[in-house]
Amino acid sequence: MRRVEGKSATCGITNFAQSQLGDVVYVSLPEVGASFKKGEAMASVESVKAASDVYAPLSGTVKEVR
Repeated sequence: MRRVEGKSATCGITNFAQSQLGDVVYVSLPEVGASFKKGEAMASVESVKAASDVYAPLSGTVKEVR
């Protein structure tokens, strides 16, 4: 989790995870309005080295995707 402001949180992957993945070739992001529970897969990242799921750090609903 990157930042929490009130009832909103900004999530992403860490710099360490990015460096371990190498060159990212595809990212699948959740749609606005999708709901997730803490620990559920909410996105996926594919690189030349591996494909990895991104897990929700908390329960909630997606309000914006960038």
